[in-house]
Amino acid sequence: MTVHFPFQNTYAALPSGFFARVAPTPVASPRLIKLNRPLAKHLGLDPDRLASPEGTEILAGKLVPDGADPIAMAYAGHQFGHFVPQLGDGRAILLGEVIDADGVRRDIQLKGSGPTPFSRRGDGRAALGPVLREYIVSEAMAALGIPTTRSLAAVVTGESVMRETPLPGAVLTRVASSHIRVGTFQYFAARGDTEGVRRLADHVIGRHYPDLANAERPYHGLLGAVIARQAELVARWLLVGFIHGVMNTDNTSISGETIDYGPCAFMDHYDPATVFSSIDEQGRYAYANQPRIALWNLTRLAECLLPLFSDQQDKAVEEAQSALGDFADLFSTAYQAGLRAKLGLFTAREGDRELAQDLLNAMAGNQADFTLTFRHLADAAPDQNLDGVRGLFADPTAFDEWAVRWRQRIAEEPQSAGERQAAMRKVNPAFIPRNHRVEAVIEAAVNRDDFALFEELLAVLSKPYDDQPEFSAYADPPEPDQRVLQTFCGT
Repeated sequence: MTVHFPFQNTYAALPSGFFARVAPTPVASPRLIKLNRPLAKHLGLDPDRLASPEGTEILAGKLVPDGADPIAMAYAGHQFGHFVPQLGDGRAILLGEVIDADGVRRDIQLKGSGPTPFSRRGDGRAALGPVLREYIVSEAMAALGIPTTRSLAAVVTGESVMRETPLPGAVLTRVASSHIRVGTFQYFAARGDTEGVRRLADHVIGRHYPDLANAERPYHGLLGAVIARQAELVARWLLVGFIHGVMNTDNTSISGETIDYGPCAFMDHYDPATVFSSIDEQGRYAYANQPRIALWNLTRLAECLLPLFSDQQDKAVEEAQSALGDFADLFSTAYQAGLRAKLGLFTAREGDRELAQDLLNAMAGNQADFTLTFRHLADAAPDQNLDGVRGLFADPTAFDEWAVRWRQRIAEEPQSAGERQAAMRKVNPAFIPRNHRVEAVIEAAVNRDDFALFEELLAVLSKPYDDQPEFSAYADPPEPDQRVLQTFCGT
């Protein structure tokens, strides 16, 4: 049973300085633990063949399929504000690109497939826990409607990887619109390679922003387009309580997708200062800091593009600053529109920003669960019975004062209670990948080779806006002894 990948490898056709050619390292006895069959079909791949022994060997990196041109991509990056001129794919290998059912070019990459020239003394492998975390969270984000890389498959390798202790090894097959990052531009800019920056910019325009190809100022347009996508993306993160955890420039995708799910997490109770990442000791990438960091990262991209803007440094800087100046309004517009939708407001009126912020402040002061507050508010829209929401607040009167204003505000609009509830339920999920649930999945898989919880959690998260009464416990926040306070990169 031959597995066919209709590869088209445009990135591998770029100059050799953009990547290193390297094959995945074969593993002992791979075993498929999850195949994303709907995604496989969307990519034009045969799920049954992918699930075959030959397909499993390909997904584990033991066998390189026909037409693949395996490469590890070069990039640099600011990591927690400190610039590293060479990072690159240290444990990921891009097999090639396919065109999906929507006509979109998609990368197929193996993550955890062995060392590359960019591994920096690492083993190039991945442990099972981080692979499961990325599979779960990336697929949850996709179901929530947030731009993201996807997970095609997870395979255990039959080998151990050594971290603090020996752990089961695994490989994740990741799918992305591309793996080009802000750090990819930084790699060439740091070397003074303006032609490399130009070649990369032209490739990105052709792949992600083709409407700019014939623009009068395509590189200015590129910066503006990336700024717009990042502003929209980070707004959507905040609207579901997501914390990326490691927003380095090498983890900032030029396509506007969420990429590199390391110490990521979703908030339980609302606190804008929430940090989960064990390595973010200063809170640089805290929940509320994410818009500011996105702009910081975009400023680093703008610096790379300056030579393409103008030969006159002052003019180039002025033009870049003008583009970056749009970020705040773009983010605010997306975020405020999202908050209005979460509150069931169909029009924008004066005072809406304050109404939303006052609810968030009351939630923060009373340990109210972020996801359930908005979901219960949606459920209360028809009869305005707010007991379910009140019970989430340590001091329910803090919510009562706000609820009076909310009732007055929704009364100003003509939509029926049923219309309001239906609209609110489409943007306020009942289910998110709560940290304690993810950790329970990882514990069962790593310690007992039991993937039943993994399958069940994936099924629940595939329909985050549905009630799913048989799985209602998955909507519950953790008990005090179940709270997960730290997450880890797992590299």
